[in-house]
Formats: sequence, C-alpha cells, structure tokens
Amino acid sequence: MFHPCESKQSRLGFSNDQNPVGDHALKTPLRFCAFHSGKIREVLRKRMRTEMEKVALITGAARGIGKATAELFLENGYHAILLDRDEEALMETHQALENTSAYLYDVSNPQAGGEIAARILSEHGRLDALVNNAGIADFGPIEEHDQSKWRRVMETNLDGVFYMTQALTPMLKETQGAILNIASISGLRASTLRVAYGTSKAAVAHLTKQQACELGEYGIRVNCVAPGPVKTKLSIAVHTPEIIQAYHDAVPLNRYGGERELAEVIYFLCSPKASYVTGQVVAVDGGFEATGVGLPALRD
Repeated sequence: MFHPCESKQSRLGFSNDQNPVGDHALKTPLRFCAFHSGKIREVLRKRMRTEMEKVALITGAARGIGKATAELFLENGYHAILLDRDEEALMETHQALENTSAYLYDVSNPQAGGEIAARILSEHGRLDALVNNAGIADFGPIEEHDQSKWRRVMETNLDGVFYMTQALTPMLKETQGAILNIASISGLRASTLRVAYGTSKAAVAHLTKQQACELGEYGIRVNCVAPGPVKTKLSIAVHTPEIIQAYHDAVPLNRYGGERELAEVIYFLCSPKASYVTGQVVAVDGGFEATGVGLPALRD
C-alpha cells in the first residue's frame, strides 16, 4: 500500500528527481502529509499561473507613456517586462511596480533583439504583446542635422522598432499576439525643426502597415499610435511656454493629453477588444491633425 504522501506525488506525475517537496516527503509521518500536500498545491498553482499569465514587453518603459502603459497592462493581469537603456530610471520604476521584470537594453543595438528574445523565452516562455515605445527627439534646422544626429534619431526611432519586431515575431506567432508601434503626430503632419524626428515617425507609421500586411496571416495584429502634444518629461524639456500656448490654441480640446490617456488607447489596441483592428495609425492628439492649418484667430 502506498504511503499517502507518495500516492499524492504519484498522482501528480512527479518523478523522484522532480518532487517539488523533496524525497523526504515519502518518509514523513502521516501528520505532515497535509503540510506537504499544501506545498505541492502551491508549486502547481505557481506553475499554472506562470503558464497562463500573459506577458507584455514595453520598450522605453522607465517613464512617461511607456510607464503608464506598463501600469495599465499590470492592472489587466499581465506580467510587464520593462525595457529601457536608462538604468537608474528603469530600476526605480521596476521597484515601484509589482509583477515586472527589468531589461536593460538599447533597442538601437542590432544584436540586442536576439538576446532579449532568448531571455523572454527562458524566463517567461511566451510573449503576448510588444509595445515599441522607445524613442528620442533631436530638433533643429536642416543645416544642423549632420550624419551623426540623423543616424542617432533613426537608429532608435525606426531601426529599433524593426529590430525588436523581427526578433520577437516567432514568439508572437505562438500566441497570436499584438504589436503596437509609437509614432507621432509629427509623422503625420510636417513641422519645422523636425526633419529627422518627423521623418523617423512617418517611417514607423508605414512600417506598421508593412508589418500588419505580412504578419496578419499568423494572427498577429500590428497597429500604431501617433501621440499629439502630451505632457511628458520629454515635452516639458523641449516645449517652451510659447510653444505650449500655441499648442493649446491649435488643439480643439485646448489642452495637452495625459500619459494615461495614451496608455488607454495603446492597451485597447493590444487587447482582444481590438481583435479585428490591424494596420491602423491612430492619432491620439485632441483633434490636432483634424484641424489642418488651424487658425486660432478664427475661433474668436
């Protein structure tokens, strides 16, 4: 006759070398069987949670829109992988948010994608959503955009989106996951002093459509969000009071957007509620693009 603890182990399908509570369980007095059964159930619950929990990777997640997006994924039961190249900010965000992993990488590095994919597969076993949010801005006249400045913007804003998507597509095929690329209103309507930034974001918008066309047959949806003026650390750094007032005058809603407002749209497009939406570029801009030239004086 089997010992009760041994019978429990056998029914769960553990071999001796896989026994999560150790071989000593088979020799434990009967009064400890309940304790060990509880331990086994705990191991199984953890294993089941790991297998069923969805995983989202957000690049540029240390702050701003990326951080707000990670928080929303967490609220909806995902494990969030926070990826950023700013170690201090990344670790601060990681420590503040439960159920997250911190990945210190630079998306502009062509070799990083393969390392990231291998690590996700090893640590989480799946990927359900990829949010390509990492980006930089470097504004200035055309004459001042030398090769190094041009390439620096393109390497992060455009190349990084391509590298990450290419490396993580195999895992997204397995889950029929979603990809969300972040462009900008500057990629939809031109403006002064943004020759590199605006061009990189316009390319991201079209890259989104290329990816959607090719990956749709695998059940992968690819969409793009183009933020308008949003109150972030980056916008605060580059927008003077005069620029802020000009945006308020030109935006029909007469204000900057919030990081959470952007995150809501990003999460929606990654969620099952957007299951028939792919290849779309959604401007989240308070109506800025719709106004065309937009003459504030006509409002008076």
